[in-house]
Amino acid sequence: MTHRTLNRRRLLQNAGATALGALGAAAGAQQFDFKPAQRYPDPNVFILDPSFAKYRIYSSTLEQLGSGMRWAEGPAYFPETGTLILSDIPNNRLMKYEEKTGKFSVHKEGVNYANGNTRDRQGRLISCEHSVTRRVVRTEKDGSLTVLADRFEGKRLNAPNDVVVKSDDSVWFTDPLFGINGEWEGARATPEQATTNVYRVGKDGAVKAVVTDIFNPNGLAFSPDEKYLYVVEWKGTPNRSMWRFEVSADGTTLSNKTKLIDADGPGALDGFRVDRDGNLWCGWGFSGAFAPEATDIGGGMKAHLPLARSDEMDGVKVFNKDGKPIGFIRLPERCANLEFGGPKRNRLYMASSHSLYALYVEAHGAV
Repeated sequence: MTHRTLNRRRLLQNAGATALGALGAAAGAQQFDFKPAQRYPDPNVFILDPSFAKYRIYSSTLEQLGSGMRWAEGPAYFPETGTLILSDIPNNRLMKYEEKTGKFSVHKEGVNYANGNTRDRQGRLISCEHSVTRRVVRTEKDGSLTVLADRFEGKRLNAPNDVVVKSDDSVWFTDPLFGINGEWEGARATPEQATTNVYRVGKDGAVKAVVTDIFNPNGLAFSPDEKYLYVVEWKGTPNRSMWRFEVSADGTTLSNKTKLIDADGPGALDGFRVDRDGNLWCGWGFSGAFAPEATDIGGGMKAHLPLARSDEMDGVKVFNKDGKPIGFIRLPERCANLEFGGPKRNRLYMASSHSLYALYVEAHGAV
């Protein structure tokens, strides 16, 4: 048996691996091997509180659906076609996973470093163009783009990050600085907005700042009854946090800001989704914080060592509606964002650094 045959068999072990090989080579991004758990229940699914047990499927294990990205983000599910769209930000492209075939491929190139994505109530893709254009756009059914927001009070937005659509068709998005802070996820630029806000775009197209006192807001989602909006503060003090706001009866304003979750030291919240029971399934990982004092690492060098181990923290942390941690799904890479998909909305898709993972659970996406 030739070396080429062995390599080909190895690639074909994962769904869509042939296409992935071409993708990874073209983009110059690494692909990472993944070995699923052989026994049930999956040892990577942890019950932090007995209340989480009913959401774990005993005979379901983690799957790696694709690899070869540089920083995976913003998954959005389209039930009409059974496809998942997600962003590969540094490679400036949108990727697509097809449930029926298991194919993982490039959906669109040159997307202005798109970050968060969502599906509106009419089945159209809404994307946060994270840099260069710095706007929120909707892809129409004919493929044309409609700009929903690119300015506020005459000044350019910072770097639209994550986006959700409310049942009244209003579009809500966060606008931190990440896409203009450097050259990795876009192009460096000077911010024009005085604050980093959460915005609401009404059906009439009016753009309104609904939150102005959060530094670098990131992921956001509504509770199942839409009485609350949850927003992650990526650079909170002293730790990264998630805030809960009450939504007014007319759905246009927010009040009663309350800290629901504290990431507690080196923990890092990112994007998240809410299930029908109100639980929050959160992208989780290590914040990158390092010790203030340097430690001898040999070779005549001292280094500021990380305050935690990424391999112990990377994954999805699940909190109930009161902010209590109840479950944890450990992943081999940090999860930036996630989405419920599948015909029953019980397949948890996890956009995680270089790869896309999935796990069937006994929870269903709220939207």
